Amino acid sequence: MAYEVDLAVRVEDALDELPQEGRQEVMETIAAALVRPREWPELGGWHAAVIFGPRSWVSFTAFLGGIEVIDVGWAG
Repeated sequence: MAYEVDLAVRVEDALDELPQEGRQEVMETIAAALVRPREWPELGGWHAAVIFGPRSWVSFTAFLGGIEVIDVGWAG
């Protein structure tokens, strides 16, 4: 099944400000979250989840068919 990713405006802005290495790692962390739907928070609620990469983190909510990334960070 194909899943969808929505990025909040603040996430798009943060990705634009990261160097290429940071942007790539954050996108890989988003992809890791996307392919693990059993670890998504409850659909349609106020719940969120955080997943960590080697030097990055991604906060997201879930909806039927995908995730919405609400914040990201990179410590590089």
